[in-house]
Amino acid sequence: MDTEAFPVSTNIIQFPQTWLATATQAGHDRATRHPRPEDVHHPMPTPATSPRLFSRAWSGLLLLILTFLIVYPTGMLLLGALTDANPVVDGFANMRLSLDNFATVLANPTVHAALANSLLACAGGTALAVIIGLFFAWIVVRTDTPFGGFIAAIGMLPLFVPPLVAGVAWAILGSPKTGLLNTVLASMGIGFRFDLYTLSGIIFVFGMYYAPYIYMFTASALRNMDPSLEEAAEISGASAFRTMFTITFPLILPAIVSGMLLSFIVMLGIYGVPATLGAPANIPVLTTYIFQLTSWSPPRYGTAASVAMILMLVTGALVVIQQKVLSGRSYVTVAGKAFRPRTLRLGPWRWFTLALAVIYLFVVVVLPTVALLIAAFRKFLYIRNFDALFDAKQYSWLHFDRLFSNPATVDSIINTMQVGIATALIGGVLAFAVGYTVARTQAPWRRAIDVIATVPVAIPGLVIGVAYLWAWIGLPGGFYGTIWILALAFVARFLPDTVKVLTSSLMQIHRELEEAAWLCGRGTLSTIATITLPLARPGVIAAMTLLFVLSIRELGSSLFLYSSQTMVMAVHLLSYYEGGNFSVTAAFSLVQMVLLAVLIGLTSLATRRATPMDAASGLGRAG
Repeated sequence: MDTEAFPVSTNIIQFPQTWLATATQAGHDRATRHPRPEDVHHPMPTPATSPRLFSRAWSGLLLLILTFLIVYPTGMLLLGALTDANPVVDGFANMRLSLDNFATVLANPTVHAALANSLLACAGGTALAVIIGLFFAWIVVRTDTPFGGFIAAIGMLPLFVPPLVAGVAWAILGSPKTGLLNTVLASMGIGFRFDLYTLSGIIFVFGMYYAPYIYMFTASALRNMDPSLEEAAEISGASAFRTMFTITFPLILPAIVSGMLLSFIVMLGIYGVPATLGAPANIPVLTTYIFQLTSWSPPRYGTAASVAMILMLVTGALVVIQQKVLSGRSYVTVAGKAFRPRTLRLGPWRWFTLALAVIYLFVVVVLPTVALLIAAFRKFLYIRNFDALFDAKQYSWLHFDRLFSNPATVDSIINTMQVGIATALIGGVLAFAVGYTVARTQAPWRRAIDVIATVPVAIPGLVIGVAYLWAWIGLPGGFYGTIWILALAFVARFLPDTVKVLTSSLMQIHRELEEAAWLCGRGTLSTIATITLPLARPGVIAAMTLLFVLSIRELGSSLFLYSSQTMVMAVHLLSYYEGGNFSVTAAFSLVQMVLLAVLIGLTSLATRRATPMDAASGLGRAG
C-alpha cells in the first residue's frame, strides 16, 4: 500500500502564499533549533477552534450515531433471542426473558445439521479457494507464465459477481435433470452427469468464486518478500517445490491465514448460493434456516434471533482465532535492503500453468455467462439435444419483455437506485467522519469509535437484517418497511469497508498541510472543507461509489427488511428463481450484471487513489 503523500496539484486546491511560507519556515525551525518542551509534548499544532469541549461533543455525536446504527440493533437481537414475544403482535411490553429459545435451538437436530453443513461447506470452499488462490498468486508473481497481468485482472472478475447470480448460473448449468452441461454430455454419449444440488456443489461454487480473496492477500505478500531467503534454500540443494512449501508459503502464512479466515467468514454469511443449490435438495445451512424461521406462519422471530446469535458468535470466534494464530510469531520478510522480485523460469512448463489458468477462467467466467445468455434468450429452457442449442428460431427477447412488463421489476430497480443513493450519501459522510476522527485527530473516545465501527466485520449481512428486524418492527412510527431502514442497514453492514477505503486515502495526505492552515488560524471544519476533503476527494468518491455498488448486490440484509413497496433487485431476483421461472431469472441476472459492470467501471476510475484490495473485499462480502 502506497502511503506516501501524493503531489498537491494546483488545479485541486490553491493555498495562500502566506500559508506555504509559514509551513516552510515552521519546518525549517523544527529542523535547525533544539526542541522545546512544548514541542516534545505537542509535536504538531492544534486547530484554533477545537477546544476540548468541541472534541468531546464531536466524539459523543459519533458514538451516538454508531450506537443507533450498530449497538442498538445488536442489543435488540440479543434481547430477541432471550424472549418468547412476537414483536409484531405482542410488541415489547410483555416480554419474558428466558433461555428457552437457545435451549430449543441447541436441542433441534435441524439446527445441528444446518450448523454442520455450514461449517463443512465453508471449510471445503475455503480449502479449494486456498489451492486455487495460492496457485494463481504463485504463477503470476513468482513465475514467468505468459500473460500474467491479464490472468490476474480476469481472475478478479468472480469477486464482482453477486453470489445469487453465481448460484443461478450454476443451477442452470449443473441441474441433475435439465442442466446444460448434462445435455451436452448426453449428446456426446457420455453417461456421467453433474449434480450441483449437493453439498459438494455448494463447496465447488464457494471455492471457485472466493479464490480471489486468497489471491489478493498472498500475491501482495509474495511481491514484498525478499527472494534471498528462497535463493539460500535452493543453494542448499532444496528443489523449487520443496522451497515453495518450506520457505515461501510459511513466510507468507499471515496472508494465507487472513485470506482463509476472511473467505470462511464471508461464505458463512452467504445466502444466495445455498438458497439456489442447497434448497432444491433440502440441504439446510444456517443462513437459509434463519430465513425459513421468519417465513413460517406464525414467524418464529425469537428462534431466528437465537440462531442468528449463534452464527454471529461463530464468526466472532473466527476473528479472535485469526488474531491468536498470527500473534507471537515473526514473519518479517521485508527489510531496509533493496531487492528485486524473484521470477522462477518454468521453461516449457509455463504453458502448462497458463493452460490451468485459462481452464479456471473458462469455468468460472465463460461457462456461467454463456448459461445465463442461453437461458435468458431461449424461448424454452428444455433442450432436446446439442444441435438444438444452435437453432436460431428458438431464441428471442421474450423473457426480457416478460421481465419488464412486470411493474414490480421496474419498481425494484427504482427502489434499488434510491436505496443505493441514500446508502452512498449517508455512509460516505459517516465513514469520512469516523476515518478522519480515528486517523487524523486526538479526539477522546476515538478508540471506542474505531472498535464499534469495525464490529460489523464479524456480523454477516443476514444477521444484520435480523437485528434490524428486531430493532424496528415492533416500534411505532412507520420506520420499518421504508427504504430508510434498508439504507441504514446497508450503511452499518459495509461501514468497515468504507472506512478502510477512506483511511487509505487520508493516509496519503501529509499532516503539514493541515498544520499550515492551523498555524494561520483556520479551524477544524474550515481546514477539513478547504484542504483535507478536496485532497481526499478521490477516496471519498471511491468509497461512496463502492457503497452504491454494494447496496445493489446485497441480499442477506434485504430479506428481512423489504416490503411490497420497497422490494429491491436482489430480492426480486430471488423471488423469480423460487417461483421456478429460470429464464426470466437469467434475464434479470444479466440486467443486474450489466448494471454492476457499468458501476464497477466507474468505481475503478474513482478508486485509482484508493486501495483495490479493500474495495474488492467489500464487493465480495455482499450477498
